[in-house]
Amino acid sequence: MSQTSALTLPDGLWLGRIWRAGIGPSLITLRQGRVIDISSKTTPTMRDALERADLAEFTATAPGEDIGALGDLAAGSIEARPEQTHLLAPNDLHAVKACGVTFARSMVERVIEERAAGNPARAAEIRARVADVIGNSLRDLIPGSAKAAEVKALLQAEGLWSQYLEVGIGPDAEVFTKAQPMSAVGYGASVGLHPISKWNNPEPEVVLAVNSKGEIVGATLGNDVNLRDVEGRSALLLGKAKDNNAAASIGPFIRVFDGDFTLDMVRNLELALTVTGADGFRLEGASSMRQISRDPADLVAQTRGRHHQYPDGFMLYCGTMFSPVQDRDGPGQGFTHHVGDVVSIAAPELGVLQNTVRLSTEAPEWRFGTAALMRNLAGRGLL
Repeated sequence: MSQTSALTLPDGLWLGRIWRAGIGPSLITLRQGRVIDISSKTTPTMRDALERADLAEFTATAPGEDIGALGDLAAGSIEARPEQTHLLAPNDLHAVKACGVTFARSMVERVIEERAAGNPARAAEIRARVADVIGNSLRDLIPGSAKAAEVKALLQAEGLWSQYLEVGIGPDAEVFTKAQPMSAVGYGASVGLHPISKWNNPEPEVVLAVNSKGEIVGATLGNDVNLRDVEGRSALLLGKAKDNNAAASIGPFIRVFDGDFTLDMVRNLELALTVTGADGFRLEGASSMRQISRDPADLVAQTRGRHHQYPDGFMLYCGTMFSPVQDRDGPGQGFTHHVGDVVSIAAPELGVLQNTVRLSTEAPEWRFGTAALMRNLAGRGLL
């Protein structure tokens, strides 16, 4: 199964990164469908770009080199070899963080994962019981509120309280490290599953671009690949479930905030997900930012503050309401990926992020880290 959808983006201010064959990672923008390399001594990295006080003006006017059409670059990015010119994840030196259990629907599914202890065959039975007890009580619930405390007491009385509900409706958000700086993959790349996982799914999410001062300066799309059986066995396996080779996908570009694209627009984004398999299977889903339980600005404030600084800024996955229950391999088994699945995450305002599912052990190894980036930029006279 190969990716076939063309990458198109609406008018806006866009920043991204590519690997240029024979050169290395470069900072790019888009102008009238053309890809412009704007790498310079003053702004050699995406980290440096997002720190600029004149970010919108810089994105719109920075001089650079026209290196071709977006469509051609996107087509050449599909499972490209490392030495080929191709799109990269738009972030570079940023920490890659994620918030979990930020939607009522995903809260319920996390309770089910925990109760099923990683066994998808038990999930349907537990799902029915949890729904009978919880019903719609989590809808429109403000985390940390008095009403949330009442719901917590009800669930505890029914023996259904969970650590996932604690971070879902309690005062403190779940914030974890999704990937290391420089390890995320971009549009067209393989996205990786740890080979021990037999029950997993994509997670379509909005990813916020945040600079070192904690300012949200743009947004993009992300796939926070989820190993349901691994995390379901124990929340202490979160690192193993989330941070693996090629397990974080971000892109295709960061859309920079301006008068036409703002944080309020992010709060209303509608994400569409499609998974197509070589076996003819097709899964469609959605995630609406309108139904998030915690405001994106609050998630950023819980991530960065006097308690924790990010001198190179960070990318923040905001969570998803999407939890697939459609059976694929047998009744009651729910959904799980097959190697070769093509995952497409799209929003009209942010374009589309497409990746092909492989095992983390079969996806290209992550070899180009921060030290390699510094040496490359120095060798090109950009530092």
